[in-house]
Formats: sequence, structure tokens, C-alpha cells
Amino acid sequence: MSVAIVCTALLGLLLFGLGLFVSIQRQRHRTIIGHDQSPVDALHRAVRAHANTAEYAPFLAIMFLWHGAHDAESWILWTMVIATLARYLLAGSLLFGPTMAEPNPVRFVGALATYVCGLLLAAAMLARVLA
Repeated sequence: MSVAIVCTALLGLLLFGLGLFVSIQRQRHRTIIGHDQSPVDALHRAVRAHANTAEYAPFLAIMFLWHGAHDAESWILWTMVIATLARYLLAGSLLFGPTMAEPNPVRFVGALATYVCGLLLAAAMLARVLA
């Protein structure tokens, strides 16, 4: 269960840390709502990183905790770790990559790993319940 809790806590730190970063960027840019649509605008990048994290982190956390409460096999624990790292990679690529307008290999790896890990965790849940 401790891997599930640590990974969930790390997702929470990412989500709320990015939310705070968006607020700081809004203050810095004196922008209460909206943002410049430029793919290199710091506020736009922060908003996208936070929004993308908010789309995936909560459901990943639910699956992490469910597996953690059901004596997860080691491959599932590793999948949780990889999924957590993938979310950090993706957020980092959005914040620090050259532009959001062009393909970024780090962003691609973070997104692909998120999809693969999420599908594996969901399938493992279903398999365990149906077994």
C-alpha cells in the first residue's frame, strides 16, 4: 500500500503545485482570467500543464489506491511508479519545452506512458474483479 500512497501523494503535489504556479503566473502577468494563446506564453503553458494533470491525476490516484488496498502484484506497483513519473515528464515538457506548437519527444513519452499505464491499471482492476 505504501507505493500506492506515495505515488498518490506525488500526484497530489504535482496537481496542487501546478495550481499554485498558475496563480503565481496570473499574478505576475496581471491576468485574472484567460491567457495569451501563444504556444510559448508562460501562463498558457502553466494552465495547460495544470489542466492536463487535473484530467488524469485524480483517476490514476483512484486506481493506485484501489490496487494498493488489494495486495497489488509487483508489476502493478511498477506501473504506478511509471505512471507517476510520466505525469511529471509531461508537465515538465509543457512548462519547459521549447514550444507547445511542435512535437516534443518528452511530452510524447509522458503521454504514451500515461495511456499505457492507465489502460494496464484499469484492465488489471477489471480482471481481478471478474476473476
